[in-house]
Amino acid sequence: MEQFRKCIGFDARGLLEKIRLYLTRKPLPSLEERKKFDHEFAMSTSFHGVHNIIQTRSKIRKVLWMLVVLGSIIIVAWQIWNRFTNYFSWPTTTSVIVQYVENIEFPAVTFCNLNRFQAHAVANLSIIFFLWSIVSGVLHAFDIDNKFSEELKDFLQGNQNFSIKEFIRNNGFYLNSSTLLECDFFGQPCYPEDFEHVFTEYGNCFTFNHMDLPARRRVSVSGRGLSLLFDIKQAQFTDDPTFGFIDAGIIYVIHSPKEPPRFDGLGLSTPVGMHAHAAISQLKTVIQEYPWGECNPNIKLQHHKIYSTYGCLQECKARHIQDKCGCLPFLLPGNGTECDLQKFYSCVSPALYNIELMGLCTAGTHNSTCPVPCEETDYPTTVTYSSFASEKALKFFSTKLKRSPEYIRENLVYIDIKYHDLNYKMTRQQKARSVSELLADVGGQLGLFCGASMITIIEIVEYVFTNFCWLCIFLLLKAPEMPQWNIPAQNEQTDKEGIQEC
Repeated sequence: MEQFRKCIGFDARGLLEKIRLYLTRKPLPSLEERKKFDHEFAMSTSFHGVHNIIQTRSKIRKVLWMLVVLGSIIIVAWQIWNRFTNYFSWPTTTSVIVQYVENIEFPAVTFCNLNRFQAHAVANLSIIFFLWSIVSGVLHAFDIDNKFSEELKDFLQGNQNFSIKEFIRNNGFYLNSSTLLECDFFGQPCYPEDFEHVFTEYGNCFTFNHMDLPARRRVSVSGRGLSLLFDIKQAQFTDDPTFGFIDAGIIYVIHSPKEPPRFDGLGLSTPVGMHAHAAISQLKTVIQEYPWGECNPNIKLQHHKIYSTYGCLQECKARHIQDKCGCLPFLLPGNGTECDLQKFYSCVSPALYNIELMGLCTAGTHNSTCPVPCEETDYPTTVTYSSFASEKALKFFSTKLKRSPEYIRENLVYIDIKYHDLNYKMTRQQKARSVSELLADVGGQLGLFCGASMITIIEIVEYVFTNFCWLCIFLLLKAPEMPQWNIPAQNEQTDKEGIQEC
């Protein structure tokens, strides 16, 4: 290592010595030659106004031209500073485009019964309401009530192999010909087999136009779409009002087929005895990446086709819960050992509380765990309601379904979902200023106030560099030799050995 340092030190001294010798051999221009060089530069430069200062003999005009040139330089510097300040504030503009099309892709629609459980299954098992609230807490916030703790411990001790997943699948809401009385998509009948089962906080839910279809369903006429008639069977399905489930009807959410359904705050409810008319439109949003926008195009999801903030939050919670508890809730995406009820109560719920408290899974800005997506598709919906059904229609459905008018008003829900227009709206966030626009703006300011261009800048750089070289030659000729350039006699032999070793 010591020998290596010697080699480096010798090379550095040798290089400095060569530069010094080269510069000292260059002849130092005389004072007259330097004045002539300055005069020629002032007369030939394309920087406007400078030659007027040199040519004019009037002192007043010389001072005026000096003030004009100096003022122009100050204004140009101020304008360029403003341009760069504005550029590095990362401004954006938003454009809205309405694109008309001949046909448009229909979204996915997920339906759930507001009464989540079959009455006979929970008649003597009221703890199920509390258990499902704990399990579905991975999808929405839920505070555990300590008044159920003793009852829960007793239940877990006596039912160690109890599977809440299978219980809900077998004893939750079901979709068959008795609950889906009518289904029509764009003039073609649809059946319960066209829906895909999915678990949500509402238990068993069913998605129409799901992602696994070989081809996406599309519509080519506005005002027509999906029509469904549900029988929610209030006598057979129930829920616990103490947990906030006090309504009767169907709740549904309209979403992209590539995204998971999200009900928390976004579900649309239709009560019994009502006909809902949902007019949808398609809104595509494109957001710039940071620092212009808040999206991060490098984030990819492992268990979802496309990136979405909701899907990202699900995967984030799944990772933290799996690391802490060694299992994975079945409501969250991923591959792992399924959490049992004991794990849900003793580990998963505290882990979820810790995730919220510590802010381990955040959403929104670019530096959060789950920033906004760079591209997303939403379906803004306008819903209107009418009473179902009229007196004459009641008689018709009563005869057709062999049900009383009272039953029809208390159990049937009619939902129509259709496009308002055959178009989609695209909202695109764009960079307000590109690099080429910045350079063009700076060049325009230089040309307007100083008549300068890139050639002018090169001329000034050449002039400054030439004077700098002359200054270096002057200092080297006048300055005494530096001590490090003189090699002491006692170290000559050591250095020679170092050179041979190198």
